[in-house]
Amino acid sequence: MRVQRLAEALRSVEEAFLIGVPGTTELWLIRHADCYQDAGPDEDPPLSEFGRRQAERLAERVSRLNVAAVYSSPHRRALETARRLAADVRVDQRLREQELQPDGSLSDFKEPPDAVLERMRAAVGDAAAAHPGGRVLLVTHALAILAYLCEVMRVEVGRLRLLPYYTSVSVVRIKGDRRMVGALADTSHLELD
Repeated sequence: MRVQRLAEALRSVEEAFLIGVPGTTELWLIRHADCYQDAGPDEDPPLSEFGRRQAERLAERVSRLNVAAVYSSPHRRALETARRLAADVRVDQRLREQELQPDGSLSDFKEPPDAVLERMRAAVGDAAAAHPGGRVLLVTHALAILAYLCEVMRVEVGRLRLLPYYTSVSVVRIKGDRRMVGALADTSHLELD
């Protein structure tokens, strides 16, 4: 009897976090693969050789899953990563990286964090609404991912000590107006040999 009550309690906790709940949409926020290792002067560089290997490893992982749709930032590094995951990639301008100052400075962004969060919230919401109960992949950028994760986790932007590595997967489960984080910056596919 005690084990049964414990099992029921654990199932209740899982349901609270949208684990195994029918109709829950699972969104994978994926950071693009590396493009900087071999980077030249190109403002929108292609994936590096290292990045292509990362994207292939991610594609192997994704190939075993049922994926409803793949969305991508318009930046070349994100599109090249997304196209390794699916033939049909939907480009969403809202998934772009946070805009830098014209000099490329990382210390002061041209686009405020609130604006990044607003467009990420809209992109995620639209993708979830278009594919209820499905698994949707959004290939985007580190700062955009962090802005959205901070929102879901109710953490002030800049307080979450996390940098999503290239091709990392952060999972958000969505049902109605509920959002729960299921994974943060998972790179287990890169560790396979």
